[in-house]
Amino acid sequence: MSRRFVITLIAVLVIGTATGLMAGLFFGTTRDLPQIEALKSFKPSSVSRVYSADGVLLAEFYAEKRDPVPLAIVPTHLQNAIINTEDRNFYNHNGVDIKGIARAIVKDIIARNFVEGASTITQQLAKTLFLTREKSIDRKLKEAILAFQLERRYTKKEILELYLNQIYFGSGAYGVESASRIYFGKGVSELTLAECALLAGLPKSPSRYSPLVSPKKAIRRRDLVLKLLHKRHRITTRAYKAALAEPLALTGRRGRVHQAPYFIDYIKGELAGIVGLDRLYQEGLTIHTTLNLSLQHVGEASVTKNMARLESRMKKHHIKHPDPQCALLMLDVKTGAILAMVGGREFKKSSFNRTTQAKRQPGSSFKPFVYGLAVEQGLDQNRLILDSPVSFSMGRGKKPWQPQNFSKKYSGEVTLRKALALSKNIPAVRLADSIGVANVAAFARRLGITSPLHGNLSLALGTAETNLMELTRAYAVFPNRGVRSTPMGITRIENRDGRVIWEGRPAHAVAITRDDAAVITDMLAAVVTEGTGRKALRVGKPLAGKTGTTDNYRDALFLGFSPYVAAGVWVGNDNHAPLGRLETGARAALPIWTDVMEAAWANRPPAQFDIPDGVTRRHMNPTTGRITTAPAPGSVTALFKTH
Repeated sequence: MSRRFVITLIAVLVIGTATGLMAGLFFGTTRDLPQIEALKSFKPSSVSRVYSADGVLLAEFYAEKRDPVPLAIVPTHLQNAIINTEDRNFYNHNGVDIKGIARAIVKDIIARNFVEGASTITQQLAKTLFLTREKSIDRKLKEAILAFQLERRYTKKEILELYLNQIYFGSGAYGVESASRIYFGKGVSELTLAECALLAGLPKSPSRYSPLVSPKKAIRRRDLVLKLLHKRHRITTRAYKAALAEPLALTGRRGRVHQAPYFIDYIKGELAGIVGLDRLYQEGLTIHTTLNLSLQHVGEASVTKNMARLESRMKKHHIKHPDPQCALLMLDVKTGAILAMVGGREFKKSSFNRTTQAKRQPGSSFKPFVYGLAVEQGLDQNRLILDSPVSFSMGRGKKPWQPQNFSKKYSGEVTLRKALALSKNIPAVRLADSIGVANVAAFARRLGITSPLHGNLSLALGTAETNLMELTRAYAVFPNRGVRSTPMGITRIENRDGRVIWEGRPAHAVAITRDDAAVITDMLAAVVTEGTGRKALRVGKPLAGKTGTTDNYRDALFLGFSPYVAAGVWVGNDNHAPLGRLETGARAALPIWTDVMEAAWANRPPAQFDIPDGVTRRHMNPTTGRITTAPAPGSVTALFKTH
C-alpha cells in the first residue's frame, strides 16, 4: 500500500467524518425548527377594544398590548432610527451579519460570557416569533438558520413590518403603534422625529430606558439615536438640533383603559360565551356596547355623593365602621339595552356586582306584581280593600302571622291606588291572599323574575330574594306596553378587519296586555305624584315607580321608569346589617334614582305614558274610590279598562 494511498484514505476519512459531524449538527439543529410558511397566515395577537354607544373607548382586552399597523404608515424617521440602532446593514445582508457575529464572538470570548448578541433585525424577528430567550450556541444556530429562511421567502419590507409590530417596547407595549399610544397618546403616524428616536432606543433594554420609569435615561438614549441618525446623514443638522431640544412630553395612557368597570366585567362574561376569551384577548376585536357614558357618569357621581351622605348619617346614629353599598341599573324600555350599570361604590375594592350577583329581598318594590295581577284579573284601581290588622293561620301548632303596616297605622277601607301609592302592607297581603300567592309568583315570572319565589303570603311584601337586574327588567314591562325585553349590553362585534362577526338583536316577548300595562303604570305614577316617591316630582317629567324597604332597614330600593328608561337602585350592607333608623327606599335610594332619571330625560323629546284604546280616563277620589264626571276637590285622573 503506497504512502500516497494511505494519505488519501486518511484525508477521505477525515473529510467524511467532518462532513458527517457537520451534517449531524445541521440536522440535529434543524430537526425541530418551526415551519416559517406559517407566517403566510400569521396574525399577531392584538388588542380588543370596547366602546360605548356613542363611540367612546371604555376598555381594552389583550394578552399583549399590540396594535398591528402596515409599514406604510410608520414614519420614515422611525424606520431609519430602528435600522440604524438595531441593524444598520439590514438592507445589505441575507439575514445574518457575518462581520457582526465575528466581532461579537471576540467580545464574548474575552468576557467569557454572552455579552454581545450581534443579532440582525431578521434574527431578532425569528427569535421573537419562533424561539425561546435562552442564550446558547444551539439557539443562535437555529436563529441564524431561521433568519436565512425568512430572508429567502420574504422581502425586506415585509420583514421590517413584522418586526415593528412584534418587538417589545416596555410598559406592556408590543409593536410601534401600541408603544406610541402608551407613551405619547397618539398613533405612530403622528410621531415627531424626537419621539421616533425615543421609541427606537427602547428595544435594546425596554425596562432600563422606559420614559415612564427613567425619563433621564430615556432622553440620553434618545439623543444617542439622534446622534447616529445625524452621523449617518439620515437627518439634517437643523432637524437634529431641533429634536435634541424637544422636551419629553408623555401624554399617553398608563395601564389599561377601564371605564364603567362593573359593566365591562359583566359583558366580559357575555363575550366569553359569544367569542371565547382566547379570541377576546388575542384577535383585536371591536366590541360596540349599549352603554350611555353620560348616564353612567351621572350614576357613578350620584352613588358617590349619596353614599357619602348615608355614611355620615350612619355615623351620627353610632353605627361602627359604616360601609354601605349601592347598585344602579338603567335599561332602555323598548330594547332592554343596558344604559348604565354601577355594581358597587368602588370596583378596585370589591368587584362583586350587586346589580346582577347580589340576592336581596326587594321589600315593597315587589308589590306592583301583586297589584298588576289584580288589574289583570279585572280589579279596577278604585276597588276598595280593607286596611286593618289581620291574622293568618300558619298551620296547626304554629303561631299566626300578623303583618303590620310600616307606619303601624291603619286607614280602614282604601282604594288599590292609594294602598299602592302609600305602600301599605296589609292591603297588599289581603290582595295576594284573595288572588292567590302562586298566581302572583307566576305573574312575576312572566315579567322577568327568574329567582325562586316561595309560596308564602309574605311574598307580597317582597321576602323572596331576587336581584336588581331582574326587578328592573320586570318594571320595564309596564311602560313598554306589556312587552318584556331581555337586557342586552353588546350590540355588535367586529373582527380586526372591520367585518361584523356577531350582532345583538333585542329579544322581546309579550308578558301582559297593553291595557293592563297602562293601568298599572298609572298606579305607579301615583306613587310619585301622591305617595312615597314624591321627591321625584322635582324632575318635572312623567315618572312612575315604587319604593322598597325591608325589615330593620336592611335594604332600601327604588324601582321605576319614564316612557323611555327603566331604572333600579338598591342600597344596603353586604353583611345584611341594618342601614340605620328611617333609612327607607325613599330616603336612601330615591335621591340616586331621581338624579339619573333627571339626566335620562335630557335631550329627550316630550313624551307621556301609553294610553291605549282599551282604557279610559276618569275622575276618581283616591281615598273613597268615587267616580265623578268632572274634577272634584281631592280627585285625580285615573285610568280604567273599558272591559
